[in-house]
Amino acid sequence: MKLLRYGPPGQEKPGLLDAQGRIRDLSAVVPDIAGEALLPASLDRLRGLDPTTLPLVEGDPRIGPCVGRIGKFICIGLNYADHAAESGMQVPPEPVVFMKATSAVCGPNDTVEIPRNSVKTDWEVELGVVIGKPAKYVDEASAMDHVAGYCVVNDVSERHFQTERSGQWVKGKSADTFGPIGPWLVTADEVRDPQRLKLWLEVDGKRYQDGTTETMVYGVRMLVSYLSQFMSLQPGDIISTGTPPGVGMGQKPPVYLKPGQSMRLGIEGLGEQRQAVRAAD
Repeated sequence: MKLLRYGPPGQEKPGLLDAQGRIRDLSAVVPDIAGEALLPASLDRLRGLDPTTLPLVEGDPRIGPCVGRIGKFICIGLNYADHAAESGMQVPPEPVVFMKATSAVCGPNDTVEIPRNSVKTDWEVELGVVIGKPAKYVDEASAMDHVAGYCVVNDVSERHFQTERSGQWVKGKSADTFGPIGPWLVTADEVRDPQRLKLWLEVDGKRYQDGTTETMVYGVRMLVSYLSQFMSLQPGDIISTGTPPGVGMGQKPPVYLKPGQSMRLGIEGLGEQRQAVRAAD
C-alpha cells in the first residue's frame, strides 16, 4: 500500500493511493496515518479494503508529510562509506545517531527555507524507515517485524551550523522545513529488499546524488535493533538512514543551495519530491 496525508498544513487527512495513482480518502477508516493506525493489525485492516469503495479525492491537493504526530525523528550519520570519504571522515565503528527536530517536518513538495545567517545549506536524499510496532531491546532477527514501511526523506542540513559552530549536529539539521518526508508511506510488504533501492537527487536539473542503499554501512535491520537498545521505538517514529555521496559539501569546490533554486529527489518505488528553495523570512 501507498499511504499518504493530504490537505493544508496542520489539517491533513489520511489517504490511500489507488492502482490508478488517485487519492482515496481514508477519513472514515482511520483518523490519521499516525500512531495506532501504523500497528500491524491496522495495516492489515487497510490492506483488506477495496480502494474503489473509498471516496475519490478530486483536484490536486497538497501532499503533506506521510506520517503524522512523529514522536522521534532519528538520523544516522556517515552511513555510506563513499559519503564518509567525501566528507573527509572515517566510517564510524558504530552508527552515528542524532536527532532532527520534529518541527522541521514538512510535506514532500513544500518550499524549503534557507535559515537566517545560513551560508552552507545542503541536501541529502535518504531512505526513511517508519516504525509500526513498538520496539525495545529487539534482536536483528525480529527487527523487521517492527517496520511499517518506508519513505523518501530529504535531510536538509546547514553545514556551518552543523560542524563549525561547536556542539551537536542537531543545530544544523532542525530548521523549519529541513525535513520533507513522503510523498507516500510505502508499506514494508511492497519493498522486497530495502538494501537494494536506487536513490538520487537533482538541483536545478543537475544530478548530484545517484546511489544505492546497497552501499549502506549499517542496514535497516541492524539499525532498528541497534537503536532499540538505547531507546524504545514507537509507531510513527522515523529513522533517516544516511545519504550516499554527492552532497553539496562534497563537491570541489563545495556547492550550496541558494534562493530561487529547486530540488528534485526520489527513491526507487517510493516516489519523488520536488522543493523550491527560498530565504526564510
